[in-house]
Amino acid sequence: MTTEHTTTTPADHDGAALLNEVEAFHRRFNVFPTEAAYVAVTLWDAHAHLLDSFESTPRLAFLSPEPGSGKSRALEIVETLVPHPMAAVDASAAALFRAVSGVEGQRPTILFDEIDTIFGPKAGDNEQLRGFVNAGHRRGKPMYRCVGDGANQTVQAFPSWSAVAVAGLGSLPDTILTRSVIIRMRRKARNEKVEPFRVRLHEAEGHKLRDRLARWAEQVQKHIAGAWPEMPDGVTDRPADVWEPLLAVADAAGGDWPTRARTACVDLVNASKANDKGSIGVRLLTDLRDQVFSGIDRLPTVAVLDRLHRLDESPWADMAGRPLDSRGLAKMLREYMTVDNSPVAARNIKSGTSVMKGYYAADLHDAWQRYCPPPPESPLLPLLPLPGSSEAL
Repeated sequence: MTTEHTTTTPADHDGAALLNEVEAFHRRFNVFPTEAAYVAVTLWDAHAHLLDSFESTPRLAFLSPEPGSGKSRALEIVETLVPHPMAAVDASAAALFRAVSGVEGQRPTILFDEIDTIFGPKAGDNEQLRGFVNAGHRRGKPMYRCVGDGANQTVQAFPSWSAVAVAGLGSLPDTILTRSVIIRMRRKARNEKVEPFRVRLHEAEGHKLRDRLARWAEQVQKHIAGAWPEMPDGVTDRPADVWEPLLAVADAAGGDWPTRARTACVDLVNASKANDKGSIGVRLLTDLRDQVFSGIDRLPTVAVLDRLHRLDESPWADMAGRPLDSRGLAKMLREYMTVDNSPVAARNIKSGTSVMKGYYAADLHDAWQRYCPPPPESPLLPLLPLPGSSEAL
């Protein structure tokens, strides 16, 4: 992959210098976990001013496991830099539909703080909000709703195309997570210092940068529209959709931003993959391949469950308050197919004069090939059987 990305827009140098100033503004008040995070957030701020130049818009997600990690402050700084910010902590889906389809040229940049109260484990049913955030990722994907009373209802299309940034504890639904640039925030260390943000003092500074971003966006909009930025090696499919607008902004800005953007892209995409455990089904398949059936061609169900329960940092010993049992294991595995297109199921395993129900590695091989990430370079040794357990079969 070449590391040179040149453009011919007259605003190149001005754009690079302006993005440098936006990044410096973030650094005054935010402690992000990596250099890549500063680059990504700065590019996201700028892309919000160029939304009509793109076919997709990534969600920006500030997430952390604990409160006090700077998520809300990060969103607060973003709010000063983006066009028409709309703080939507408790906004309904209907309110967002109408806000996005409102006055021409006044499309809001939606900022969701405390997103865990909407999608977290204690939240209620928020499928309409989830659908709005999902649909608005790509241009031309309206939400259809019935409006009117009784028999006089009609179907109306509501635009959902908008830039969205969120902040919250924990994680997000997979459908939103895969459409997002993820910044995993953490509490400041004692040696990490930032300038206190005071709205009366500093908001105006952010607004000046916002206005300059808007003027720069007008200069480069025609150049960016329809651009096909070169993607780093290995960044394809959904991650490419997420990063394409940000790389296009970097290329238009020039300077060292094209190179920095692609380095940040690779770093954050790889970090996202490392944190992605996949669905619970893929997690089960992967644990079976790497930890349970490592070097073994068949195991009784009781042995499979025993090994799963003993895995550190796995959910199998506590599934909704109880360990995964044979019925639950069978239910999860029957969703996947063997190589001859029949559901994975327990079969008889003979040992001497006894017969036990269990699973064969060969039946799982096709699912492992299709759904699991590549296996570790160094195969893990199988777990030692418990004394007297049936794993010794």
